[in-house]
Amino acid sequence: MGTCGKNGKNRTAEGVVEISKNLTDTTQRNKMKDMGIKKKKHTAIRRIVILCIFAVLVLTGAVFFHFGGFGTGGSADPEEFATYAGQISDITIPENTRIIALGEATHGNREFQQLKLDVFQIMVEQVGVRAFALEGDYGGCEAVNRYIHGGEGTAKEAAAAIGFAIYRTGEMENLISWMRSYNVTAADGDDIRFYGFDMQQTEYNYQFLLEELKSLGHDTAELEKLRDGEDWSALYDREERILVFTELRQDLSERVSASNTDQAIETAVHLTDILLQNQAMEKAYEENFADANGIRDQYMADNTMWILEQEERRGNDRIFITGHNGHMEQSGTYVGGENKVMGNLLTDRIGRDAYFAIGTDFYKTTCNFPTSSGKRVNRTFYSRDPLAKASRKNGYDVSWLDFSVIPADGGLAEMVNGYIFMGNLGENPMDGLNGIVYRLLPYAYRVWQVSSELYDGMIFVTQAHPISVNN
Repeated sequence: MGTCGKNGKNRTAEGVVEISKNLTDTTQRNKMKDMGIKKKKHTAIRRIVILCIFAVLVLTGAVFFHFGGFGTGGSADPEEFATYAGQISDITIPENTRIIALGEATHGNREFQQLKLDVFQIMVEQVGVRAFALEGDYGGCEAVNRYIHGGEGTAKEAAAAIGFAIYRTGEMENLISWMRSYNVTAADGDDIRFYGFDMQQTEYNYQFLLEELKSLGHDTAELEKLRDGEDWSALYDREERILVFTELRQDLSERVSASNTDQAIETAVHLTDILLQNQAMEKAYEENFADANGIRDQYMADNTMWILEQEERRGNDRIFITGHNGHMEQSGTYVGGENKVMGNLLTDRIGRDAYFAIGTDFYKTTCNFPTSSGKRVNRTFYSRDPLAKASRKNGYDVSWLDFSVIPADGGLAEMVNGYIFMGNLGENPMDGLNGIVYRLLPYAYRVWQVSSELYDGMIFVTQAHPISVNN
């Protein structure tokens, strides 16, 4: 019995140990299970936190990319702005002005193209201007000039002759049609002329040069070899073309000096100059891109002065020019400060009081741009211009602010005479790396400048819409 009792006690103890072990294992498994559940909960929470942070970053980035910053910037005092702002019909031009310049903050908005007609009409009807000069090459604009003087074709075809996609729009057709209608009833010598001061295209310049030379009885045999259809002939390289044009210009200049009155000769000289400028500019863009823009503006200033001289001979002491803000500025320079923009050069030549510059800006733009594939796209940007924002707060679609009427002791004068952001969009391709840069770097489409140093006044468009380019 003693043995049996002993074995029984052992078996009992072993059972207790086994039960205890099972209880311990169960407890451990429960603890591990609880830890696993807690771990999953912590993992889920971390994932939620990470997703929330990611969502916040995405939302923040979206806001930044859309507005070009966190919001649309500050505003001038709306009440003070409204006190001095008006409509474009309120624009007045000082008596001593010889060149009236209208800038555009973008090339791809309907409102800025419409302003070309609206402001020019005021200049014609109230100021006596009879010359319209565009940031387009002379030859293409001469095709428009012929059309508005009764030439064949349509306003659409005339606009296309200028050569740039941004001018193949309904707004430009309306401008050209208005000029043609005006000229139908204009008295002799009171007609409107359409000029171009750029030199980036060659087709019409070359075509009209041949016409002028043939009308003068000039031998054009060698000149005609320079061209193969719409392109330059491979028989001549650039330096050889430049030599042909240079010799032609020298010959024509001698004939101008001899006649002193022949407009055909003088026009031929100018067309030759445009083609020489084109070749020199292309060479500059290949060899020294940093200076090429300055060279182009120098040529545009030369051509504008030629237009002014032509009009003064006709008895008109003022001309109207229009192009991108960056070319119209009175004190603007390119990066580095050495090369002056066209408006700055013209101001130097005729004097600050004789050059009246009107800048433009937008609060919000959905602007039309080219792409590297040839298609065009619309993109939205905000200027962060406090003056444009004040115009918007006052409910203006379009407003005009003449800087000369603003009292010097007010907050508005402080803003006009201080550095502010302004919108600045050109005709750069808006895809690939360029498109990314424009989203990441707001300075790519804004300038930080003093508006009163650039312009005599500004027109503000609250919401600018994209142009529609005709095929």
